[in-house]
Amino acid sequence: MEYNFRFAAVLRYWDEIVEGVLLTLQLSATTMVIGLAIGLGVAALSTSSNPWLRLPARGYVELIRNTPLLVQLFIVFFGLPSLGVRLNANDAAVIALSINLGAYGAEIIRAGIESIRRSQVEAGRALGLTALQTFRHVVLFQALKAIYPALASQFVLLMLATSIVSAIGASELFHQAAFIESRTFRSFEAYTLITISYLGLTLGFRLLFSAIYWLVFVRRPAR
Repeated sequence: MEYNFRFAAVLRYWDEIVEGVLLTLQLSATTMVIGLAIGLGVAALSTSSNPWLRLPARGYVELIRNTPLLVQLFIVFFGLPSLGVRLNANDAAVIALSINLGAYGAEIIRAGIESIRRSQVEAGRALGLTALQTFRHVVLFQALKAIYPALASQFVLLMLATSIVSAIGASELFHQAAFIESRTFRSFEAYTLITISYLGLTLGFRLLFSAIYWLVFVRRPAR
């Protein structure tokens, strides 16, 4: 069986590919910021001694982590309009991805907070630090250093997961691949090019996160 590769036919749609890459980066960056904020808040509630705060936070984490992202995306995009909340595809994608990342991020952050020895927290309080000061000066840096690799990996997985939002019509990278394939009928070439694009984005994110780790945690100036 012979197949004539025609990547030139696909490369004519270079503008669409660049547009898809840019939207994927925008979705990823926005979701990382919002999802991390949600994760921090939920992690703080999850470690609270107050059950009225802890149990709802744990329930949220279990609900999101044990249901498919696609279902969550469809509830936001197709379900919320039944309640009078209408969102465009890109906004729905940001909300669904942020909620999903918030749950996974919360578990990672909670594990980091709980990895700090209780004696260090008690020592901070014995020195007269408030609970907030103890968290900021004793717990936060050590916890972030411990969880950074897992959190960075979660961010990379999030970037790859943006491909799923093409199911609701968000014009990210994978959606653009489907568009190009429908115009050129060159499925192998279109999806091969998109695979290479995702690989480049993944390696770029990993390099960026490695540089941040080195600057923040390895090359941190002494105080």
